[in-house]
Amino acid sequence: MSEQVAELPLRKHKAPHKELARRYKDHFAQKDYRIAAVGSFLLFLASMFASILSGHFAAEVASNPVTDIVLSNTPALSVGDLFIYGTFLFVIFVAAISLSHPRRIPFTFLTLALFFFIRAGFVSLTHIAPFPERAATDFGITVKKYFFGNDLFFSGHTGAPFMMALIFWRDTRLRFAFLSWSIFFAFVVLLGHLHYSIDVISAYFITYSVYCLAEWLFSYYRGLFYSDTAGLSGNGKA
Repeated sequence: MSEQVAELPLRKHKAPHKELARRYKDHFAQKDYRIAAVGSFLLFLASMFASILSGHFAAEVASNPVTDIVLSNTPALSVGDLFIYGTFLFVIFVAAISLSHPRRIPFTFLTLALFFFIRAGFVSLTHIAPFPERAATDFGITVKKYFFGNDLFFSGHTGAPFMMALIFWRDTRLRFAFLSWSIFFAFVVLLGHLHYSIDVISAYFITYSVYCLAEWLFSYYRGLFYSDTAGLSGNGKA
């Protein structure tokens, strides 16, 4: 193995668009990488579809709401704007940093796909109805259907940012940005009574377990993810 020279971040290049184009050209010239990148993205889309199906199933078979030590003792606040716009900003930010270097694509999408597939399994197993008092929304029936559904256990809005923090753990700024995002969503969904407290607390434990599983299953792509970082060795394929 030959040692890779650490690459400068895009913001330090005089022509970042040209540097980004070069990175993609170099990586997509390799057949193995093309298969990994496209395959991981398709798998991620499949996991999102599985999440939607599991949410619909949970809504159809939902039973009764239950009491909760947090929700039963706090009023439901209007957090719809924070919940919806925060989600959109999170998706845009994740897409931007994940696509800013092609080496990040396979491991990021594979790990998120594993996360959402496992969450879809949990949602399909748990059919508790939402808490009776919830944050109201005026974003329309479509947004209400997909953002305020019965897919409760465990909280994806809490777990997904925490997963991104684990993926980008070596980048201190991104780590704390995603951790802050996760805590922000945890408070939002609890204050709005959009999730039970067990949905939020369990998200951290389950997400960390999923990440450990992803590191084991996708160890090659984890190495590829950090192969442009100083001190790591390249494998000649990236």
